Amino acid sequence: MIVIKNLEELKAIYSEGSSQVTIGNFDGVHVGHREFLSRINQDCKKNKSKFVIITFVPHPVLMLRAQSGFLINTYTERRELLSECGVDYLLEIDFTRDFSTLSPEDFFKRYILSYTGIKKVYLGHDFVFGANKSGDYKLAKSLCEKESIQLILQDEFRSENTAVSSSVVRGEIKKGEMEKANQLLGRAYYLSGHVIKGQGRGRQIGFPTANMDYDKTLIIPAGGVYITQTTIHGMTYNSLTNIGINPTFNMGHAINIETHLLDFNRDIYGEEMRVTFLRKIRDEKKFSSVNDLISQIDSDVLCAKEFFKK
Repeated sequence: MIVIKNLEELKAIYSEGSSQVTIGNFDGVHVGHREFLSRINQDCKKNKSKFVIITFVPHPVLMLRAQSGFLINTYTERRELLSECGVDYLLEIDFTRDFSTLSPEDFFKRYILSYTGIKKVYLGHDFVFGANKSGDYKLAKSLCEKESIQLILQDEFRSENTAVSSSVVRGEIKKGEMEKANQLLGRAYYLSGHVIKGQGRGRQIGFPTANMDYDKTLIIPAGGVYITQTTIHGMTYNSLTNIGINPTFNMGHAINIETHLLDFNRDIYGEEMRVTFLRKIRDEKKFSSVNDLISQIDSDVLCAKEFFKK
């Protein structure tokens, strides 16, 4: 997959032959996205067309609402996931406040209809575009018909009678329902970041942890202890991860993500790590003594080891 950032590059791509285009944020690249993109990919192969996605950086919500704790994946991770779906070209449009004021007609004409070679445009069932989200399927169809471009609307994707969307996935992650979130994603949810120095209390009580610095635009699971797997330098280790404020020791409110790798005793400070969340096993709680905390962690480790035996 080739990532492009401006319209001149896109014109060169379109001039090479026919293309099929879809537009969206594709945050998380969940099972609904994957089914939709698989359909386009198959059609592109059948018709020997290039598969082009038009998306936005940053996500419009982050620009218009300055909201943190929102994205399911970083933009780099989104690229990786979209590449797996057979996308040939990814146009990442810089989403600015000026861009957000474009009328739906101007957006469609500038970013889609001004290029030759487009044969089909695919839209998700709920996709809206232009200032104030005033552009819809009806308008897009009218604009495409004038250029003899076929417009295809994707039906709503449902899993076990549940509508699948990035918003629904975010809701499950926020609740700590990782098995449900992973089912909707079609893969396990993960967070990536560098290992940073912590207080060292885990090592003092016999359970060293790797504290992870992560992108604060990302959504994180609800506070608690999770069975996880941690990948470092391409090697994956079974682990336990605590998300929370460490109430037994701290009175602050800063959220920490701390991972204890099972049967692992190596210094990984400064390393890049990816923590994949599999199941929440309990809420975070304040213990009356350090010994009570140690006893609980012993139980958590046993629970995780039993999980990985299955």
